[in-house]
Amino acid sequence: MRFILTRQNLGQWAADYIVKRINGFSPTSTKKFVLGLPTGGTVVDMYASLCAASREGRVSFKQVVTFNMDEYVGLAKTHPESYYSYMHRHLFDHVDIDPKNVHILNGNAANLDGECQAYESAIAHSGGIELFLGGVGRNGHLAFNEPGTPFTSRTHRVALTQSTIEANARFFENDLSKVPTEALTVGIGTVTDAKEVLILVKGEKKAQAMRRLLEEPPTQDCPITALRNHPNAAVLVDEGACQDLSAATKEKLRELQSKNPQQDTWTLEI
Repeated sequence: MRFILTRQNLGQWAADYIVKRINGFSPTSTKKFVLGLPTGGTVVDMYASLCAASREGRVSFKQVVTFNMDEYVGLAKTHPESYYSYMHRHLFDHVDIDPKNVHILNGNAANLDGECQAYESAIAHSGGIELFLGGVGRNGHLAFNEPGTPFTSRTHRVALTQSTIEANARFFENDLSKVPTEALTVGIGTVTDAKEVLILVKGEKKAQAMRRLLEEPPTQDCPITALRNHPNAAVLVDEGACQDLSAATKEKLRELQSKNPQQDTWTLEI
């Protein structure tokens, strides 16, 4: 696993990487690039940068297939805080993607378990996800997979914990009664089946999760630690997310920085 510390804007760094990966893949109508996508505040800049790259002709989404991580249960697609609305507002309405290549879980499906199974089938039919982007919760949750979720889990229905509901209340006028209490989410196994995983982590509130990822054995009590078992995973962090790391790990990062002071990004192999 790669632990990447950058002083760049995380979203810009990630967008540049996605553009590089899509262009290097050279997707075609018979060999599409399959991209797993998150929502949330951390990746708003990433989507803005991808939209700019599309406008400037630096990347095309015509041969890109996307699968989003999750969606609320019972929230109308047209609700401004649905992830369907989020994705169209921040990305899909501004790039040249084919609507039939966009996949977002339907939290209003008549059969929610069937919806989850169909989502897994669609991923498999696409040939699997090439690159899965994501974020992490304060307690280490990955997508809506809370502590205790098996690393082998697949797309499923989940009851949101109180801490997640409280964290998401800022998107619902800070009114807990307006926050959905259930969601559909890809499983941890769904994410780690991707050929490559890149997680963006910003700020001091995520620092404890980063400490557990780097310095403790993988455990279901901290879902993000599943990445330690992945052959091609990376975590992109800012300095705030590093504050709870041990003195030894911080020293390793300082050594990297001192050897390459002209850089603004440093990679620690874990």
